[in-house]
Amino acid sequence: QVQLVESGGGLVQPGGSLRLSCEASGFTFSRYAMSWYRQAPGKGRELVARITTSNGRTNYADSVQGRFTISRDNAKNTVYLEMNNLKAEDTAVYYCYAFWSEDRQYWGQGTQVTVSS
Repeated sequence: QVQLVESGGGLVQPGGSLRLSCEASGFTFSRYAMSWYRQAPGKGRELVARITTSNGRTNYADSVQGRFTISRDNAKNTVYLEMNNLKAEDTAVYYCYAFWSEDRQYWGQGTQVTVSS
Protein backbone atom coordinates (compact mmCIF):
# COMPACT_ATOMS: atom_id res chain seq x y z
CA GLN A 1 0.00 0.00 0.00
CA VAL A 2 1.47 3.31 -1.12
CA GLN A 3 1.59 6.05 1.47
CA LEU A 4 3.04 9.53 1.62
CA VAL A 5 2.65 11.01 5.08
CA GLU A 6 3.48 14.67 5.57
CA SER A 7 4.22 16.24 8.93
CA GLY A 8 5.70 19.42 10.38
CA GLY A 9 3.08 21.96 9.39
CA GLY A 10 1.60 24.47 11.79
CA LEU A 11 1.24 28.12 12.70
CA VAL A 12 4.33 30.34 12.53
CA GLN A 13 4.96 34.06 12.66
CA PRO A 14 6.27 35.97 9.63
CA GLY A 15 10.02 35.56 9.42
CA GLY A 16 9.88 32.21 11.17
CA SER A 17 10.87 28.75 10.01
CA LEU A 18 9.32 25.33 9.62
CA ARG A 19 10.58 21.97 8.42
CA LEU A 20 8.17 19.70 6.60
CA SER A 21 8.77 15.97 6.29
CA CYS A 22 7.19 13.41 4.00
CA GLU A 23 7.74 9.75 4.77
CA ALA A 24 7.08 7.33 1.94
CA SER A 25 6.18 3.66 1.99
CA GLY A 26 4.89 1.04 -0.40
CA PHE A 27 7.17 1.87 -3.34
CA THR A 28 10.87 2.16 -4.15
CA PHE A 29 11.44 5.69 -2.93
CA SER A 30 14.91 6.14 -4.40
CA ARG A 31 13.57 5.71 -7.94
CA TYR A 32 11.12 8.57 -7.68
CA ALA A 33 11.55 12.27 -8.23
CA MET A 34 10.04 13.99 -5.23
CA SER A 35 8.33 17.35 -5.07
CA TRP A 36 6.49 19.68 -2.76
CA TYR A 37 3.42 21.48 -4.05
CA ARG A 38 1.16 23.91 -2.26
CA GLN A 39 -2.36 25.17 -2.62
CA ALA A 40 -3.56 28.39 -1.05
CA PRO A 41 -7.27 29.10 -0.51
CA GLY A 42 -8.98 29.93 -3.79
CA LYS A 43 -5.88 29.16 -5.85
CA GLY A 44 -4.57 26.28 -7.90
CA ARG A 45 -1.91 23.86 -6.79
CA GLU A 46 1.60 25.10 -7.59
CA LEU A 47 5.02 23.47 -7.61
CA VAL A 48 7.23 24.69 -4.77
CA ALA A 49 10.34 22.54 -5.09
CA ARG A 50 11.53 19.38 -6.77
CA ILE A 51 14.45 17.02 -6.26
CA THR A 52 15.63 14.35 -8.68
CA THR A 53 16.45 10.74 -7.90
CA SER A 54 20.12 10.18 -8.52
CA ASN A 55 22.16 13.34 -8.36
CA GLY A 56 19.70 15.19 -6.17
CA ARG A 57 19.41 18.14 -8.50
CA THR A 58 16.84 20.65 -7.26
CA ASN A 59 14.69 23.39 -8.66
CA TYR A 60 12.42 25.91 -6.97
CA ALA A 61 9.59 28.26 -7.66
CA ASP A 62 10.83 31.83 -8.00
CA SER A 63 8.72 32.84 -5.02
CA VAL A 64 10.64 30.56 -2.62
CA GLN A 65 14.12 30.57 -4.19
CA GLY A 66 16.71 31.35 -1.51
CA ARG A 67 14.28 30.75 1.37
CA PHE A 68 13.25 27.09 0.96
CA THR A 69 15.46 24.02 0.65
CA ILE A 70 14.33 20.57 -0.48
CA SER A 71 16.35 17.50 0.43
CA ARG A 72 15.92 13.75 0.59
CA ASP A 73 17.20 10.84 2.62
CA ASN A 74 16.78 7.67 0.60
CA ALA A 75 17.79 5.53 3.56
CA LYS A 76 14.83 6.90 5.51
CA ASN A 77 12.44 7.12 2.53
CA THR A 78 11.86 10.73 3.45
CA VAL A 79 11.86 14.07 1.67
CA TYR A 80 12.12 17.35 3.55
CA LEU A 81 11.28 20.98 2.92
CA GLU A 82 13.13 23.48 5.07
CA MET A 83 11.28 26.79 4.98
CA ASN A 84 12.91 29.96 6.28
CA ASN A 85 11.89 33.62 6.38
CA LEU A 86 8.27 32.61 5.96
CA LYS A 87 5.79 35.15 4.62
CA ALA A 88 2.02 35.43 4.84
CA GLU A 89 1.81 34.46 1.18
CA ASP A 90 3.39 31.10 1.99
CA THR A 91 0.20 30.13 3.81
CA ALA A 92 -1.19 27.04 2.09
CA VAL A 93 -1.70 23.32 2.31
CA TYR A 94 1.59 21.69 1.35
CA TYR A 95 1.55 18.36 -0.50
CA CYS A 96 4.23 15.80 -1.07
CA TYR A 97 4.33 14.27 -4.57
CA ALA A 98 6.22 11.27 -5.93
CA PHE A 99 6.71 10.75 -9.66
CA TRP A 100 8.25 7.93 -11.68
CA SER A 101 5.94 7.64 -14.69
CA GLU A 102 2.41 8.56 -15.73
CA ASP A 103 1.05 5.48 -14.00
CA ARG A 104 3.45 5.66 -11.04
CA GLN A 105 2.73 8.94 -9.31
CA TYR A 106 1.40 9.56 -5.82
CA TRP A 107 0.20 12.39 -3.60
CA GLY A 108 0.23 12.83 0.14
CA GLN A 109 -2.74 14.07 2.10
CA GLY A 110 -1.29 17.52 2.76
CA THR A 111 -0.21 19.51 5.79
CA GLN A 112 -1.38 23.02 6.65
CA VAL A 113 1.14 25.84 6.96
CA THR A 114 -0.18 29.14 8.29
CA VAL A 115 2.03 32.21 8.50
CA SER A 116 0.43 34.87 10.65
CA SER A 117 1.19 37.21 13.52
